[in-house]
Amino acid sequence: MPTSTPYDDAFRTLLNDCKPLILPVLNEAFGEHYTGTEHIEFLPNEHFLNQQDGNEEKRITDSCFQVIDKAGTKKKYHVESQSTPDSTILVRIFEYDTQIALDHGDVTENTLTVIFPHSVVLFLRSTRKTPDEMTIRMISPGGELSYRIPVVKMQNYHLKELFEKKLYFLLPFYIFTHESRFRQYEQDAGQMECLLAEYTEIQEHLEKLQETGQMAYLTRQTIIDMTKRVLEHIAQHFHKVQEGVDSIMGGQILEYEAKNIWKEGKREGMREGRNEGQSDLVKSLLSLGTVAVEDIQRATGWTKEKIESLRTAQG
Repeated sequence: MPTSTPYDDAFRTLLNDCKPLILPVLNEAFGEHYTGTEHIEFLPNEHFLNQQDGNEEKRITDSCFQVIDKAGTKKKYHVESQSTPDSTILVRIFEYDTQIALDHGDVTENTLTVIFPHSVVLFLRSTRKTPDEMTIRMISPGGELSYRIPVVKMQNYHLKELFEKKLYFLLPFYIFTHESRFRQYEQDAGQMECLLAEYTEIQEHLEKLQETGQMAYLTRQTIIDMTKRVLEHIAQHFHKVQEGVDSIMGGQILEYEAKNIWKEGKREGMREGRNEGQSDLVKSLLSLGTVAVEDIQRATGWTKEKIESLRTAQG
């Protein structure tokens, strides 16, 4: 269904359904060295901010989570996506960061300890005036401190760089780098071919990642589906652009069918004594024809040999 926040919705869907994809973005923004084996734990994203008139205002952050490495070290992050430059973004980040810190504050005797998250802003659109980083500076009776807010700008990335740095999380928003040329694409078939060639490259790259086991089927389908959702909104007045890219990215997506089966499989996989129900689920997943055996293993808990045996029995 259409929403008033399609880009935020795509961002949150990617983060919730494809959590590991955010780790390379953190590596890029903060110079981290996450490998993809870390655990991501979401924190509450709804906060109530006290106003000067005594009322509370409900705010929802785009993302608030912590990354836990193998050693058990935890680090909090707050990521905001912004479709247009906004002079109030720093104020909002400070409000969110303060509330996030307070939510997990610790009072010991007469001391309140709060830990601020590492915050970053993803600008889907940017101009020459958009900064490469921002700073929040606080002056207190006890002294002054400041912390930087890195800025990630879609306009700065070429497709090759997204692939090289494994920034697959940003692929659905790659169309923003072409937005200023939409009218040219509508009028010039040659330039349109250049756009479609890039999306053919994206599709082929995602397919290769899935075939080689580097990306799960559902992750690939979510990226494709979110690409189409972003495209539907940003190119709503440019029908040739929308139809061209949409055709390259696979037309009608069966992501929801596969996702529903996947979720049901996970539920059934945790129940004991439901072998018959699990068999039906595995058959359904195999019938899709595009779900990797490894993904079925994760969804159901079955061994590879058992899945292959059922596939053989199906003929």
